Amino acid sequence: SQNDLAVLLPRVIPDDLVPATLTSSGTLSVGDEVFAVGSPFGIPNSLSAGVVSGLGRSYRNPRTGASLSNLIQFDAAVNPGNSGGPLVNRAGEVVGLVTALVNPTGQQVFVGIGLAVPIETAAGAAGSPPD
Repeated sequence: SQNDLAVLLPRVIPDDLVPATLTSSGTLSVGDEVFAVGSPFGIPNSLSAGVVSGLGRSYRNPRTGASLSNLIQFDAAVNPGNSGGPLVNRAGEVVGLVTALVNPTGQQVFVGIGLAVPIETAAGAAGSPPD
C-alpha cells in the first residue's frame, strides 16, 4: 500500500538529540487540540494550533490521482512546507505526520482543512510502529 512517506537514514545522529515521543492516533477524538510543526513557505520552526476535525478521512490528490485513507483531519494552519512535519497532541506526543492540505481553489494555501497520516501508519511503514 502507498503511504506518501519517505524513510531517511541519517549519516550522523547528534549526541544531544532527544527523540520524539509517539502515541497512537487512536487516543484522538474530534475536538482534541493538536499542533502542526513545520516550515510553511520556508519559515522555519513554526507552530500552529487547531483541533481534530475528523478521523478516518480519505483524500485523493487532484494532480497525481493518488489516494490516501484513514487520515486525521485538523484545522491548524498548514501550508506548503508543513508536509512531513509532526502533528502533536497537547502532551507533545506525535500522533501523525502532516501530509496534505485540501484546497478546492487550487491556490495551495490553507483554507481550513489539513490532513495527517496517523503515526502508527507512518511508523509501521518505517518498520517500527509505536507501542
